[in-house]
Amino acid sequence: MASAPSLDLLALINGFQITQAIRVAATLRVADHLHDGARSVGELAALTKSHPDSLYRLLRALAAVDVFREEQERTFALTPMGDCLRTDSATPLGAWAEVVGSPYFWQAWGHLLHSVQTGENAFQDLNGKNVWQFRAEHPEHGATFDRAMTQLSRASAEAVVRAYDFSPLRHIVDVGGGQGLMLAEILRAHPHIRGTLLDQRSVIARARAVLAERGVIDRCDIVSGSFFEALPEGADAYLMRAVIHDWSDDQAVAILKVCRRATQNGARLLLVERLVGHLNELPATKFSDLNMLVSPGGRERTREEFSDLLARSGFELTRVFAAGIHNVIEARPH
Repeated sequence: MASAPSLDLLALINGFQITQAIRVAATLRVADHLHDGARSVGELAALTKSHPDSLYRLLRALAAVDVFREEQERTFALTPMGDCLRTDSATPLGAWAEVVGSPYFWQAWGHLLHSVQTGENAFQDLNGKNVWQFRAEHPEHGATFDRAMTQLSRASAEAVVRAYDFSPLRHIVDVGGGQGLMLAEILRAHPHIRGTLLDQRSVIARARAVLAERGVIDRCDIVSGSFFEALPEGADAYLMRAVIHDWSDDQAVAILKVCRRATQNGARLLLVERLVGHLNELPATKFSDLNMLVSPGGRERTREEFSDLLARSGFELTRVFAAGIHNVIEARPH
């Protein structure tokens, strides 16, 4: 039976309800408690310190959209989607659910009208500071965001390693690489490569454990620094995953010019980014672009827009490789 356009639109309008419900389930670690099998809502309430009837109402709603599966006698089990909320999932999304559902995040989205009417960053206007300053002042939010970025890097890293041939390289600098998961996966796949991870001190403090867990800490230097200032020189590749989309064109060019100063003897620049698609396609990328407008103040870009940014920064875009929801954009100094 075909659905009515009004009902389809209503489902989109009410999408925030699902976001908040998933956020609560992720915060309570419900999926972790279901890892070994189905449990009654009474057991789950005790484990999560929740009100039993209210927890049941939450879980049955999420079961109706296939995040969990409701069985007889108020018992719940994991579905493939719900499995992604486990903290040890192969494709974890729980931390991102916590970020997206946090008041500081969705309140900025509630200020979207201001951005659309003025072109200004919603978060900055609402809070009097940018999102990076806010997270620095609220380390609990910064830690959850860093954990979310590490989780999101897992699937992305696997796709990037499959899509791009890193074998000719000997030394890669991961610029703004967070806790190092992307770099770790590249080093695991290519035992001859050395890596350098560069990010802010508060972020890289948690990187050593990630690199050690994956057995590559002995081939990786960890450096604190800012990609607006200077990068280690002498590598044959500089990698940035989901960095440039956080920034305006002028700020992006400033970052890329710092990369250009570090690149020597034909070293390559590798940007792992989404690309805005054709008309009426790729809604995830286009809504991510709105998120850039609302939160960090950047934007998602087309291939042509990346080519222009790179040209302004002293690079030439040479090749683009599809890598899951992202692309590996290769550039060389010109």
